[in-house]
Amino acid sequence: MALPDLGSSLLEVFRRSCRRRGEAPLFLAKRDGRWKAWSWRRVDAESAALARFLAARGVAPGDRVLLLAENRPEWGIADLAVMRAGAVTVPAYTTHTSADLAYLLDHSEAVAVICSTRALARRLLPALAEAPAVHTAVFLEPPDGEPSARVRAVTWTEALAEGERAPAVDATDTAGPDHLACFIYTSGTGGRPKGVMLTHGNILANVGGAVRLLERVGLGEEVFLSFLPLSHAYEHTAGLWLPVAIGARIHYAESMEALASNFLEVRPTIVTCVPRLFEVMHQRIRRQVARRGGLAARLFERAVEIGRRRYEGRPLSLGERLLDPLLERLVREKVRARFGGRLKALVSGGAPLSYEVGVFFVALGLPLLQGYGQTEAAPVISCNPPGACRIDTVGPPLEGVEVRIAGDGEILVRGPNVMRGYFKDEVATARALEGGWLHTGDVGELDADGYLRITDRKKDIIVNSGGDNIAPQKVEATLCFEPEIAQAVVYGDRRPYLVALIVPDPEFVAAWARRRGMAPEPERVVLEAAFHRAMAEAVERANRRLSAVERVRRFDLLPQPFTIDNGFMTPTLKIRRQRVFERYREHFERLYEPRTATG
Repeated sequence: MALPDLGSSLLEVFRRSCRRRGEAPLFLAKRDGRWKAWSWRRVDAESAALARFLAARGVAPGDRVLLLAENRPEWGIADLAVMRAGAVTVPAYTTHTSADLAYLLDHSEAVAVICSTRALARRLLPALAEAPAVHTAVFLEPPDGEPSARVRAVTWTEALAEGERAPAVDATDTAGPDHLACFIYTSGTGGRPKGVMLTHGNILANVGGAVRLLERVGLGEEVFLSFLPLSHAYEHTAGLWLPVAIGARIHYAESMEALASNFLEVRPTIVTCVPRLFEVMHQRIRRQVARRGGLAARLFERAVEIGRRRYEGRPLSLGERLLDPLLERLVREKVRARFGGRLKALVSGGAPLSYEVGVFFVALGLPLLQGYGQTEAAPVISCNPPGACRIDTVGPPLEGVEVRIAGDGEILVRGPNVMRGYFKDEVATARALEGGWLHTGDVGELDADGYLRITDRKKDIIVNSGGDNIAPQKVEATLCFEPEIAQAVVYGDRRPYLVALIVPDPEFVAAWARRRGMAPEPERVVLEAAFHRAMAEAVERANRRLSAVERVRRFDLLPQPFTIDNGFMTPTLKIRRQRVFERYREHFERLYEPRTATG
């Protein structure tokens, strides 16, 4: 099946949808407690004015413009404006430090920046002092300080007004599939981030494949709820340009803390998310059910059990077949209502999803689809199709994408979605695209039906002293399925067995402390021998679901979680394993020292 004709560029994609949608809302965000809409025509007018402003200020075709903002309507308007000026967007994470921003500005050779809040501007201003190529800065909120004298700074409102008076400029009719659209920098889990050069054609191929996939659920008046960082390739493609292509409406979540209420208000039909969100929701739902207890808890567990049996193709007894419709009304419909009640697709990507967590939500009737990708592939490589989901896989390749498995198990990818290369890094580009295939660094296998299964990162595979290959992500996911465990990192390369650092679930810590009349202070609680024994029971339950070589023999507890702020997680909530190993190497090594106490 051919990919749909979406046009020759992302700009053409927008123009086609804008003509069709007109005054309908495209972007919506909370302002003063109410959802405010930006229509397609307003986005068209503001992006055109901003493009003219940038061109008038000397931003030439091919120049790079850094975009530093949280998810909001102005993010999409700025991205569109940069492309309309013929330039290249360089998205930055809102969690970047001044040093990170200085690196991005210098490496990308950006000539202009667009920044949203005063808090972000405080980190940006020191970076601008080290970026001699930058001559223009646009601030949505006036910053507390002034950039250097060589940088001409204006507010967003001033830029739009100036742009309306500037000469017309619009690359919509000249941009083609081979033109660069953006540099999206890798999360830098190891070493310096690399600038992935993505063309209009790369992203268009991904969007077209996603449209073909979602046609199976019947596309209509779709509503997206966006909360993953737009600076990440996954949300940039699937959370911005996919909805633009199908003429959908995008609501920007207020915050992760307000996500539950935003689901109820927005009632989205399509949502992109990461496994960490499912892990948190799974534990939260489990705790709530346990607190309710009684008949309600028993019905919930039966709904999960029967739903899982049906998904796994195991036969249901007559009693289960009779009970199931009642469980649908009493349990599953209520769970789906938490997500707004009209979801067509809940697409997990960005990291591997635990089978146990995934099948939990599938059993409750949520349309969960697991996919897989990399920034270098714009980013989606494969995804489970609606109605034929195999949650232990990441589905077959998208339409137009080829996947093969190398002799050492590495996943290789070829197709129109694969990047042009890494900016200013010919050596890394040649290595990544050797032989015309993208070498993903991931290890996996294809089944007889063409579904792809990821086993681990090539560089993360643990080879123990006995020569066994162990996938740490599987072990960590199994540990984190236990309600007492929030996060885990396992260790054991060239060692006789696995050990782990475990972050206990904060609600479990607080409840355990209250029952013993203690202050719920994690730093104190994790030192208690009785608490360590409680955590050991959770580890043992997880170990029962693992093979002998995968089991964790010893562990240590950390009182505080791995977070984006402390540098141990990427903005898409993946743990930076190498950074954890570097910081806690002595902890891991001590777990191999002889001792009499267990754990």
